[in-house]
Amino acid sequence: MDPEHDSVTGRKRSQRPQRTHHEVADELRARIRSGALRPGERMPTQAQLAHEFGVERGAVRQALRVLQSERLLTNVSKGSPATVAPDPVGALTGPEAPPLPTTVALAPRIATAFAAEHVEIDAVCLTSISLTLAIGEPLRQIHAGRLKPAKVDVRVLLPSRDIDLAFPVPVEGGGDDRVHERWLAMRNAQGQVLQHNLLALRATHGIDVRVTFRALPFTPPVKLYLLNGTEALFAYYTLTRREAEIDHERPAMYDAQGTRSMLFAFRQGAGLRDTTFVEQSHLWFNALWETISSELVLTS
Repeated sequence: MDPEHDSVTGRKRSQRPQRTHHEVADELRARIRSGALRPGERMPTQAQLAHEFGVERGAVRQALRVLQSERLLTNVSKGSPATVAPDPVGALTGPEAPPLPTTVALAPRIATAFAAEHVEIDAVCLTSISLTLAIGEPLRQIHAGRLKPAKVDVRVLLPSRDIDLAFPVPVEGGGDDRVHERWLAMRNAQGQVLQHNLLALRATHGIDVRVTFRALPFTPPVKLYLLNGTEALFAYYTLTRREAEIDHERPAMYDAQGTRSMLFAFRQGAGLRDTTFVEQSHLWFNALWETISSELVLTS
């Protein structure tokens, strides 16, 4: 078990301030999906968890019920410790899998994908920030010696810098290029970080890595991640009105909070619906990649 997760056994108490039951559920969910809590393993008691997280037992019970509803835990009751489900990975996909925010769902799926000998990841997104964040988990596992793929191929489709974006855009309309420039800087910075972190695996671990970006002539209304030809993770970009600081001002804009988008998971072999969705998603991605997309250079 990783040192950062030692406290789940009660050997060390977290010094963090009191958390909500959602935060407790998020932490335990991450431990289950990273393998720190293994399938069939008995959880600590509710008293131990309450002590670790500095919360009341009621908050722990609520957190455990959330994870039970997601089919990650079984035997959740007041009388005995819960048990990690026999197949928590399978609970992430298939017709009954609950949609989860991108920040919760993507990293463990990317880490699982990196367990393959040849990792293949295709993505369609607005800035690649969620993918860049999610890649951090398998990178940590590679550096810790728990993962060692032989080859990694990543293809990313992002909006072209030369188009009029559908979003983000100023609420007041044209005449203000600062919102577009802010998006472009974010797109380039996140892409460069993703590229650098993955290509560094060549020197540090001898892994054959290829990272390629291409530009789309439109703003994608959805984000899509395709993993090893067997999984498709899909989310809508839902627009909101918000403000962001640009040049010491806070212009109003219509933008999407992509990291919070609810991610729907589909797995090949989990039924006709899932299998067809994965296959059609690959056809859609490859058609865009091979036809109307163009070379993308991550510079301002």
